[in-house]
Amino acid sequence: MKIEFIATIAVITADPPASRRLYADVIGLPLGGRADYIHSEEIAGCKSFGVWPLAEAAQACFGESEWPGGLPVPQASIEFEVADPEAVTAATEELQRAGHELLHAPREEPWGQTVARILSPEGIIVGISYTPALRD
Repeated sequence: MKIEFIATIAVITADPPASRRLYADVIGLPLGGRADYIHSEEIAGCKSFGVWPLAEAAQACFGESEWPGGLPVPQASIEFEVADPEAVTAATEELQRAGHELLHAPREEPWGQTVARILSPEGIIVGISYTPALRD
């Protein structure tokens, strides 16, 4: 698979207000968005950085607000960008052939991103994505 760039890095939090205080108030990152999910596309060297509530990560991966008990609770998420939606599908097939179980198959999100996700051995959500909004 050919990775073009890192699309998104997000910390995953079970306590969004505490994480907001750290990343926005103390560190001073230019984060905005909703009260629970904050993010920025204005941090140099990073296409998108976010503070992602665990309940939303569970919803994105499993369609439910609780993270499954049989899986490690993720602490972060990283998405690697590929050339197009077809490359997401090809990368997913490559990951499966290498023995990685999908959290979910490739799908198009309402904002136009095509993404599939796995859980890494370290417990990080790893996405393979194509995100038109992050393209120059």
